[in-house]
Amino acid sequence: MPGSIQNAAPSTVLPNSLCRAFARTQEYPTVENEYRNGESQRAVLATNSRKRWRLSKRLPPTLLQALRDFYDARNGPTEPFYFYDPYDSNPKFSYDPTGTTTTGRYTVRFDCEWSQTCGPGRSDVNIELIELA
Repeated sequence: MPGSIQNAAPSTVLPNSLCRAFARTQEYPTVENEYRNGESQRAVLATNSRKRWRLSKRLPPTLLQALRDFYDARNGPTEPFYFYDPYDSNPKFSYDPTGTTTTGRYTVRFDCEWSQTCGPGRSDVNIELIELA
């Protein structure tokens, strides 16, 4: 059908490494009308929230290169992949590199450009992920 958009079909999982900062946000998409008298009217556009993650990582050179290769292989923010939220997985903080376990797994894409800060022996990387489906 012309004009149809295909669902995201990830084929890989974000490499596992420790985060020095981890933040997750959820937002419910709404439409809002504001009137001149200060009143407003809101309506929910979806029944499920859309999740975002901000991860800060301090990585040694080998893990930094693996994460950068993963980012480049996805063409930055263009291709989807799986991400395991450590707080939603069962047991907590478990990770499945194959992507077959569905508990705690989200289909995401990068929502940022690559940025890193280098220090002695380790580099800091901040990445943002956004849920697709």
